[in-house]
Amino acid sequence: QVQLVESGGGLVQAGGSLRLSCAASGRTFSLYGMGWFRQAPGKEREFVAGINWSGGSTYYLDSVKGRFTISRDNAKKMGYLEMNSLKAEDTAVYYCTAQRTGMATPPYDYWGQGTQVTVSS
Repeated sequence: QVQLVESGGGLVQAGGSLRLSCAASGRTFSLYGMGWFRQAPGKEREFVAGINWSGGSTYYLDSVKGRFTISRDNAKKMGYLEMNSLKAEDTAVYYCTAQRTGMATPPYDYWGQGTQVTVSS
């Protein structure tokens, strides 16, 4: 069992940066794949970025490539999403996720409660 708690969301101007953090519990976290999803008002939830258990494989949504970076620190049981050059369309609730297979892509088994990111234009 893994519990995930996100932090780092907030209000930022377009072009700015935010770093989301995901604190995980559970002994086997280092074997789990991790990911970040987001959901904007009135839109479906979408997969933004994923990283495999070792950090050696990553995946990004096309619209965030070159702007977002996913990373993890297994020793600290932490995951991160560095977001640069933010745009108004990045505004959403961002969710940290984890999966038992260790892969960098869905499906995911565990979800955090979400953190709001608002980008003002």
